[in-house]
Amino acid sequence: MTLETMETKTDTRPPGHRGGEATPVLGRMGSLETRLAATPEEVRAAQTIRYRVFVEEMGARLPPEAMAAGFDFDAFDAICDHLIVLDRALEGEAPDQIVATYRLLRQEVADRHSGFYSASEFDIAPMIARHPGKRFLELGRSCVLSPYRTKRTVELLWQGNWAYALKHNLDVMFGCGSFPGAFPEFHALALSFLHHTVLASGDWAVRAAPNRYRNMDLMPTEAVNPKRALTAMPPLIKGYLRLGAMVGEGAVVDQAFGTTDVLIVLPVESISSRYLNYYGADAQRFAS
Repeated sequence: MTLETMETKTDTRPPGHRGGEATPVLGRMGSLETRLAATPEEVRAAQTIRYRVFVEEMGARLPPEAMAAGFDFDAFDAICDHLIVLDRALEGEAPDQIVATYRLLRQEVADRHSGFYSASEFDIAPMIARHPGKRFLELGRSCVLSPYRTKRTVELLWQGNWAYALKHNLDVMFGCGSFPGAFPEFHALALSFLHHTVLASGDWAVRAAPNRYRNMDLMPTEAVNPKRALTAMPPLIKGYLRLGAMVGEGAVVDQAFGTTDVLIVLPVESISSRYLNYYGADAQRFAS
């Protein structure tokens, strides 16, 4: 299904701004503010930031229509909420102030359309089926403009995600976390650390799709230095781990984006209590 055909079947305004209601702020730190994109112009600005980061900086090759347009889009954009971070100290209107973005897809929305984006890389259906009473939230297309890649911006994104999860009574966050480059062997230390220490198991077990599976067990346990492995980890994945996340078995190479992806699984009940306390007060206030 193309973006155009999906748009004919859905309300193309961002889900958080349908019916004319205002979109509330989900968090603030200094001049930075996070909330859902409230207009098509804000969604387009977020897609343009994705293009700047994924294509201009990381060398991704998007479909021809996206490359020609100069912004990253696909069929999922029409049904997702788009979390954005704005720097209110910048001049211009809201679309000119967006410096980071995350794409959010709730399970009930995915079920009404074409499923989750992650299903193209990982066999997530059995894991979801084992938890019929839980509500899943897929996080994706995360990117931050280079000058804003700081701990504060990442924390604000997480505060926004957490406030959103509280607002919608969500139980599990999951999504693809990416390493740069299409060669898993270049990340042998970090991938082996993930495989040996935080592999999802039992009811949370999940694997890369069989036709895309790449081995993560590239070094024996005794050869993995945890401190060095964490240093080699992308900041976003490291942030997931701090919160208590697990990873699925097997990586996937995304040739279009030039990345090596792992599946992150984060049940809300597993989030470390110190982080719940850290984010909790503000997130609860902004979620209400």
